[in-house]
Amino acid sequence: MSKIESFRQEMETSYTFTEPSFVLGGAMLGEETLTNTLVRIPLGTLNRHGLIAGATGTGKTKTLQIIAEQLSREGVPSLLMDIKGDLSGIAAAAAPHPKIDERHALIGIPFTASASPVELLSLTGQDGARLRATVVEFGPVLFSKMLDLNDTQGGIVAVAFKYAEDNDLPLLDLKDFRKILQWLTTEGKKEVEAEYGLLSTASTGAIMRKIVELESQGAERFFGEVSFDVEDLTRLDELGRGMVSVIRLTDIQDKPKLFSTFMLQLLAEVYATFPEAGDLDRPKLVIFIDEAHLVFNEATDALLDQLQSIIKLIRSKGVGIFFVTQNPADIPSDVLGQLGLKVQHALRAFTAKDRKAIKLASENYPLTEYYNVDTVLTELGTGEAFVTALDRKGRPTPLVRTMLRAPESRMDILSATEIASLVRNSPLARKYNQDVDRESAYEILEKKLAAAAQLEHREEMEKQKEKARKTTSRAAPREKSIFEQVINNTTTRQIGRTVAREFTRGLLGVLGIKKRR
Repeated sequence: MSKIESFRQEMETSYTFTEPSFVLGGAMLGEETLTNTLVRIPLGTLNRHGLIAGATGTGKTKTLQIIAEQLSREGVPSLLMDIKGDLSGIAAAAAPHPKIDERHALIGIPFTASASPVELLSLTGQDGARLRATVVEFGPVLFSKMLDLNDTQGGIVAVAFKYAEDNDLPLLDLKDFRKILQWLTTEGKKEVEAEYGLLSTASTGAIMRKIVELESQGAERFFGEVSFDVEDLTRLDELGRGMVSVIRLTDIQDKPKLFSTFMLQLLAEVYATFPEAGDLDRPKLVIFIDEAHLVFNEATDALLDQLQSIIKLIRSKGVGIFFVTQNPADIPSDVLGQLGLKVQHALRAFTAKDRKAIKLASENYPLTEYYNVDTVLTELGTGEAFVTALDRKGRPTPLVRTMLRAPESRMDILSATEIASLVRNSPLARKYNQDVDRESAYEILEKKLAAAAQLEHREEMEKQKEKARKTTSRAAPREKSIFEQVINNTTTRQIGRTVAREFTRGLLGVLGIKKRR
């Protein structure tokens, strides 16, 4: 048996599945595409996560687009992070092109242009349904990790959440949390310390500064109501196709902390909300994180630990996570080891450091007798990639150089008019784009502070009045009555003595007593 025949037989055996699957492309040996030797990806293992890597311009984003639209066709919803702004075109059918027909003829499958059902979402206020979450949904542990707080500061956050819960103070946005901290260190200090112990003013100030830092990246737009329900990410359209939710994040690259915070909260909410699913024939949801280095480079150690834990556990919920980045080295090794499907586009070797990185990247893939992996990695053309997946028993499939199929949807962005139409007809935009600012901790404590200030003002006024009365009493003697004035008059006293004397004389005469002469 020739090498080509042996290779073809191995690929057909390894990439043919009885379970639901989709065609990613055609197998290549050397520079030759072996027509009708198809590389299929089983849907049932996509909850084991994946990696799409490669240098700029090698086709990573189009690979993401291909997988998302094939998942949609198979009834699997997906969530895409559109940081470069070039994924909205998945909502429109591709235009015909001779090169597309040529590529598909080499692979051995027909090309059908089609659009996918798309929902545009926004984190920072761009066109699309607003993604928001309340502070209380984070919980004290995740909120502390987001701010990278130490144990003492995290304890204060826990007290703040507990105090808010015990006193019916809804923590919805960041101004609610700031007001709680202010209350705990001022008017509510005695009450809190009696119940929970002393709170460090220095630690509280440090937490405040962390919140200000987060707000400087636009976090106040993310925290609040209406809070997004992650179940809305799992919708199907009327034809049974999975909804492709595209989060427009073109203005987020200079706000990495907000991005990593959002990602962690989203994954935590999905994990907490979705029920255990076990092994399904297809995932409930697949999340694609483009420019994944923004998550890992800027995330705190605590956030990374939390993210790694969620990635390990979330697959039992039927959720797959795909990281899209330039180099596998961008992904922590503990996370990289959890990724089942790997699509590796070309890497460029411009420096000695690049060559070492390519050598290291080649070691992440199964051994193969058909390719010199670290050499071929620098020779892959645009739209070509090394692929390895997991079969239904969880075993890695052989590494195969693959000519990827073309996206069936538009390989360009939607126009402003098309985006506006999409948002206007969106049920999620109508649901989440209303601004709700109900009474929460901020307003309740503001009223308490105002009432306390008013009471203090009244007490101060009473003290001032009392002080004034005492001062007046000491400064002006009491005015005498008319009777006292008459009695104390000199003439009155003289007349009184004369009357008394004559009265006594008369009285002695009546008694028969004669006065000696």
